[in-house]
Order: sequence, then C-alpha cells, then structure tokens
Amino acid sequence: MKLESYELFANGSVEEIVQKIDSELKERNESPFWKEKVAPFSEAVLSVLVPLRDQGLLFNPEGKEEETLTPELFFRWCDFVSLKMLAFTLAYSNEAQKLLRTKLPEEKTLRYQPIELEKLANYLAKYSVNLENESLDFPIANYNLHLGVANVIKLLL
Repeated sequence: MKLESYELFANGSVEEIVQKIDSELKERNESPFWKEKVAPFSEAVLSVLVPLRDQGLLFNPEGKEEETLTPELFFRWCDFVSLKMLAFTLAYSNEAQKLLRTKLPEEKTLRYQPIELEKLANYLAKYSVNLENESLDFPIANYNLHLGVANVIKLLL
C-alpha cells in the first residue's frame, strides 16, 4: 500500500480520495465495466466514513473504535453486508442523535452529529438493498459484484 494512500484516507476529502482512485483506474487502463462501478461505490462508502472520521467516531464492522481512516478500514466497509449494516446503524443514529450499535465509549457516542445518507442510500437502493427493512436480503449477484469492485480498489491503492 502506498504511503500517500494512507495520508489521503487520514486527511483527504471524499472528492480527493475518489479522484485518486479514479486516476489510478485510468493509469491501469481497467476495463470500462469496473470504471463505471468503482468511483460511485467509493464515493458512496466514503460519503459516510469521512464524516465519521472528521467527528472522531470511526469504528469497524465489529463496532470497535478505530483511530484513523485507513485503506484497510475502507476495504472492511466495502463488504456489501457490512456496508448495509453501516447504513442502518447511521440511519438509527441520525434518529437517536447519538451513535448507536458500536462499542465506543458512551461519552463519545453523544457527540455524534447526523450524517447525510443520501449518496449511500441511493447507491444501495440501485443494487436492490431494501432500506426499509434491515432483515431483508439482497441478491447474491450484487454481493459478488461488490467483491469484485473491492478487489479492483485494493489493487489500485
């Protein structure tokens, strides 16, 4: 993993990180199939992870606190099941006005500021994720597709 990737994830904006991923895609001359999927997926994931980073409230899919947004943490959230869980966690947290379903200390969860979920919700809805009922599953083909997208991103960074 390139050192600049770590610095970019730790401090960069959503736009800067997505632009870096997009430029790496162009340099590697990836197929158009992946090009049209990688940037929107990255933007959807980062649209919630960067605000969590900026609030000092990052956590991993197991709910444990993370100090820094790293490419590895980003990849962990690229798992489609984890991403769906994150979307619901943040939706419930927005309603409660505090961060829920994590193992972060209570005093930290109270400083949570609602995060805009529109980009993530639109992306998930496009891939048949039911955003009304968390227990409903999505097509396995969409899960497999996103494994491929995550692998392409991993190779780029």
